[in-house]
Amino acid sequence: MITIANEWLQATISPIGAELRSLKRQHDNHEYLWNANPRYWAKTSPVLFPIVGALKDDTYYYRGRAYRLPRHGFAREKSFDGKLLSPTEAVFTLTDSEETRTVYPFAFQLMLRYRLDGHALTCRYEVHNPSDSQPLFFSIGGHPAFSALAENGGPAYTDYFLEFPDDDALLCHKLEGNLISERKETILLDKRHRLPLRYELFYADALVLKTLQSNTITLGNVINDRGILFHHDGFPYFGIWAAKGADFVCLEPWCGIADHIGHNQQLEEKEGMQHLSGGDNWSRSWAVTCF
Repeated sequence: MITIANEWLQATISPIGAELRSLKRQHDNHEYLWNANPRYWAKTSPVLFPIVGALKDDTYYYRGRAYRLPRHGFAREKSFDGKLLSPTEAVFTLTDSEETRTVYPFAFQLMLRYRLDGHALTCRYEVHNPSDSQPLFFSIGGHPAFSALAENGGPAYTDYFLEFPDDDALLCHKLEGNLISERKETILLDKRHRLPLRYELFYADALVLKTLQSNTITLGNVINDRGILFHHDGFPYFGIWAAKGADFVCLEPWCGIADHIGHNQQLEEKEGMQHLSGGDNWSRSWAVTCF
């Protein structure tokens, strides 16, 4: 584990998957992340790469050859090379290998940079195509799980809400067998642009959004003033999810999305796929401000 810290926050990241495992407030040790209870979900903030969501039949085709990848790809299970750059910044690097090329025939360098600045943590994804001539096709996304645990004398799960300042409703694309279906559902927000949390919101899997207007989302509650402000830019898709009956909510900015049920499985024609020419670089970031 690598830990970064400043006067206000402490963050701990595992080299396995470059996964953020803890984000605590210094003065009272309050934990903002889900506790990874394996009864519900044993992860906290996996990185989704080189695909987001599921492939049709867990298979894609590239240049006439079939390849198989599990839902959300392989990076979340790989060992990254982690380095502490300063007391408040760390970087984690994953590169292609003989093993990755059997399921994903591309040269790549993936870096995750975590930095603390005041009351905020920023996670930046950086992708480099080291090839001189071959393109790199990839998707990438975040999956951080924020705690909405019931506290003694504090909020219950149904006391928490998500606030979307620039949206009046959420247009959700329904999943069927982990794939995007033709069905859609509109969830109306209240007058304060809030969506109260309730377990049944996620009984049919994630809320998948393609038209979210808000690039900031507040997770708060009606009992006390604890919460987070989640900021994301440049991610065309967004997911919101929790395991059944679990006291957390994932806020998931995506550059990529699960296959449509009618997709032809050609990687170059996959919705949301990012394309990098040889030698090029790409980056996106999200940030969470804790209060």
